[in-house]
Amino acid sequence: MSLPTDPAANLAALIRCASVTPAEGGALTALEAMLKPLGFSTERPVFSDAGTPDVENLYARRSGNGPHLMFAGHTDVVAPGDEEAWKYPPFSAAVHNGEMYGRGAVDMKGGIACFVAALARHIAARGDFKGSVSLVITGDEEGPSVNGTGKLLDWAASRGESWDAAIVGEPTNPEQLGDMIKIGRRGSLSGILTVHGRQGHVAYPHLADNPVRGLLALVEALLLPALDAGTQDFQASNLEITSIDVGNPSVNVLPAKATAAFNVRFNDTWNSDTLQAEIHNRLDRASKRSKYRAGRGEPVAFDIAWRDRPSEVFLTRNEKLIASLCSSVRTVTGRTPTLSTSGGTSDARFIKDYCPVVEFGLVGKTMHMVDERVALADLETLTNIYSRFLQDWFG
Repeated sequence: MSLPTDPAANLAALIRCASVTPAEGGALTALEAMLKPLGFSTERPVFSDAGTPDVENLYARRSGNGPHLMFAGHTDVVAPGDEEAWKYPPFSAAVHNGEMYGRGAVDMKGGIACFVAALARHIAARGDFKGSVSLVITGDEEGPSVNGTGKLLDWAASRGESWDAAIVGEPTNPEQLGDMIKIGRRGSLSGILTVHGRQGHVAYPHLADNPVRGLLALVEALLLPALDAGTQDFQASNLEITSIDVGNPSVNVLPAKATAAFNVRFNDTWNSDTLQAEIHNRLDRASKRSKYRAGRGEPVAFDIAWRDRPSEVFLTRNEKLIASLCSSVRTVTGRTPTLSTSGGTSDARFIKDYCPVVEFGLVGKTMHMVDERVALADLETLTNIYSRFLQDWFG
């Protein structure tokens, strides 16, 4: 039986599965077919939660005596958008001028395809690992991330699984392979601020209470001063207002309430509890300033609804994992990767509760774009990096 040693063939098989989140689309079936000839046992649990779609996931394991390495990723992809705008159909895996086109080519079916090829090459050349390898693959990373990696890890751990280290195959490199390894991520906290007023006629503001005035004051307090200036390992925290809404179609009516949605990406100056406390303190102080509410002495009436499951900041310091991956990158590419905590969140935020985790994958220039694509040469290079890492880490 032939082994899946060619990353381009592996990727083409995955791209041709239209697995737009949360649909499985055949992608997990295709991946399972690649892994079983390599000696992996597989299970595909489906998780559910109120108000969210059911999600099918894949847990694959090849057992051995020694340390346990996890590779984590997702086969779900964002929607392709206007398919007519694509140079080639987004689920065709067309190859042109040395590049493969398709939704998920770099984010992140390409990383999965390369890791599977690296496993196949290692097994073909050396036989068994000096340890165990598992793949934790979700169909929910591009969606709400409720029924995916977090629940899959809980499910596996409840069966006695534990891991010594993990790699997430997200596209971490900004320009070329070997640029960057992600060793941590800032946290993420979201909320909706609602200011309550009293509806009335704009010509008689003294009979009403315009909540927009109060909202402007409170939003300013959230934005200024800056939360911090950054730390040794992380860039500065930033709070961004993502939506302001009063739901008011009339120009001569003062609304009854006004809302502002916001998200904070925060560094290790904070955790979600201390950050929530800081935000409440800022709002409490701002609500008492009467200059935005002429003739009114009472505080601005507001409340906050926090979104579920904030993501906490984390930093990986595992020397074996980081040194082995850095060495593999240098050996294959000649580059010394930057160790970074930049960017948004990923499923590493769930994995860090179980074992040390880093992220390394393809170049991310075209992810989520029309004509998402990857150079075939990069697929081969990433496969070689993963192959070298498997040798070094298990060695």
